[in-house]
Amino acid sequence: MAFRVITMAYEQLAKEILGGVGGKANVQSLVHCATRLRFKLNSIEKADKEQVKALDGVIAAVESGGQFQVVIGNHVGQVFQAVQAEMGGLVAAKEADALKDKQNALSVFIDIISGIFTPMIGIMAATGILKGLLALSLACGWLTAQSGTYQILFATSDSLFYFFPLALGYTAGTKFGCNPFLSLAIGGALVHPTMMAAFNASHAADYQGLDFFGIPVTFMNYASSVIPIIFATWLCSILEKRFNQWLPSAIRNFVTPLICLVIVVPLTFLVIGPISTDISEMLASAYQFVYGASPVIAGVVMGACWQIFVIFGLHWGFVPIFMNNLSVLGADSMVPLLLPAVFGQAGAALGVFLYIRDQKAKAIAGSAFIAGLFGITEPAIYGVNLPRKKPFAIGCISGAIGGAVVGFYQAHVYSFGFPSVLAFPQFIPPTGVDVSVWAVIGGGFLAMILATVLTFLFARDKSANQAVHSSQRTAGVTAK
Repeated sequence: MAFRVITMAYEQLAKEILGGVGGKANVQSLVHCATRLRFKLNSIEKADKEQVKALDGVIAAVESGGQFQVVIGNHVGQVFQAVQAEMGGLVAAKEADALKDKQNALSVFIDIISGIFTPMIGIMAATGILKGLLALSLACGWLTAQSGTYQILFATSDSLFYFFPLALGYTAGTKFGCNPFLSLAIGGALVHPTMMAAFNASHAADYQGLDFFGIPVTFMNYASSVIPIIFATWLCSILEKRFNQWLPSAIRNFVTPLICLVIVVPLTFLVIGPISTDISEMLASAYQFVYGASPVIAGVVMGACWQIFVIFGLHWGFVPIFMNNLSVLGADSMVPLLLPAVFGQAGAALGVFLYIRDQKAKAIAGSAFIAGLFGITEPAIYGVNLPRKKPFAIGCISGAIGGAVVGFYQAHVYSFGFPSVLAFPQFIPPTGVDVSVWAVIGGGFLAMILATVLTFLFARDKSANQAVHSSQRTAGVTAK
């Protein structure tokens, strides 16, 4: 019975959310991340943000990156399923082109990146955490690299990233309106054993070279790569639409994919891949130049601003940089700088929890603190800190201080993951635990403790506690 009541509550919330975004016919597409429903609407003007924000079960509603985002919290998966069931299949967009015309370049970029990476963000984080736990097991001597247990679990953790072009090919194909299995096949060609063997052989002194109709092929390691398959899929989506328009319906189902594969795969190996790889290396070098100029300043800026980026949805623009650093450099120094930013907001929520007396607000702040420890800060930002202003600012300042500590010791992360307590093992370098590991953990907890203490001392929401006192006095008079 309890399960049925909960299910009905999700169904009712789904109906109310759909009403607030302008109805079923206004929804072009819908995905979700760890805490948010991300609507792509035909007409964003038809959505009533205040109406959605006022719904019981909704933390906040924001417009970002061309999306209408509804912040739900930890139950976003269940609400997403209820909305999908209520939709009965998404309606094709009639005003999509008009909507795209209204978006600026940044909004389009953020929308593309979030649309490509969001569907697999959970499994990316899970496999990254598993890699971190394996690194911890090696450092502690619990497992050896030669043991069967380690090798099976390592293959489990590494499979998604080794075959990343396949996964990105599918999600990018979906985002660009291409047949996702067609773009998946292109990604598969990039990491096919024959091509990987040719890449490995290219390092040999007696390598004779490989050509395509006399054009020499420059081999790259496309395993774990990001940019080449995205560009290849974008090109494929353009060709597929053109050939589907030109070819008779009787043959387009198999001739169009045939032509696209024959054109795009060779072009990827000959042109797109090398150019994209050069771009990847330039991006990695540019980031390293900025970070190398002053890791401490980088820590201050990212620690202070990261949660502001989250509010506006701009954090998605950094995901390709994380992935690119891991692919090109083998490690990433940006994610460690973000741990203090996350823990700073969690600590501010804990500070509110400690001083607030209203039981409903205390419950929200407590759950937001726990979620923040696991890297999910939206409940803390929208449900606790941002409405009270000072706790959010204190969280950002504390994140900047902790970020400076992490930057000073130049900590790195060695597998993909989000900054949280679960990511601690991912900061362990292949050579074993060193001072940078303790620096990033210490910087994170420093930010959390600072934010908790400063919020408790200087950001008290006196009006809320006065309201509680007033209601208690009224209740006492009534009782007498």
